[in-house]
Amino acid sequence: MNRWTNISRARTWRLLTILVVAVGFWTLVAWFAARHLVVSAPLQRADAIIVLSGSACLLERTKVAGDLYSSKVASRVVLTNDNLQGTWSSAEQRNPFFYERARDNLVLIGVPQQRIEVIYQPVTSTYDEAKTVRDYAQLQGFRSILVVTSGYHSRRALWTLQRVFKGSNVQVGMQAVQTGIQTPSPLTWWLHARGWQMVAGEYVKSVYYHFNVS
Repeated sequence: MNRWTNISRARTWRLLTILVVAVGFWTLVAWFAARHLVVSAPLQRADAIIVLSGSACLLERTKVAGDLYSSKVASRVVLTNDNLQGTWSSAEQRNPFFYERARDNLVLIGVPQQRIEVIYQPVTSTYDEAKTVRDYAQLQGFRSILVVTSGYHSRRALWTLQRVFKGSNVQVGMQAVQTGIQTPSPLTWWLHARGWQMVAGEYVKSVYYHFNVS
């Protein structure tokens, strides 16, 4: 009995050891995969701060944009329009668009309303958004822009913007929002359904963009 008990215990410990090592290895890989998506290309000064659309991360993006404005990085903040509407507003008796909510949040954190501009042309993707921002920047005569987006979106967004703005003589900077605010932490994203959408989903989208965006 003791012999079989010892063998059973040894097998249990071996399985537990393998499980712990596997979980540790996966956690390290998952952390690296998440961190790899986060990039920044800061600018000391820019003609405008551009906040990319994203209803799920609206508060964190506008907060960073407001901080950049307060730091005098740029004298205006520009919002894009994904043409999506949020929940019902009793005060306004309608469903405000997310760009309106973003504008209201910027005002609340200290950005003067006259310093907030909206590109009203609806956008449907990061590539479409990059082209719309490029056209607006050229129309306004911008020489530099600092784009704000969520951390896990930043690598693909910067890659796309750099290709769309190539030859435009407009310098493009990127300010990625710190992860873990409205997005899951790099260490635990794989424990959340939203994390799989934001991290694993970004890799799927990145592969698609690499083959379809010139």
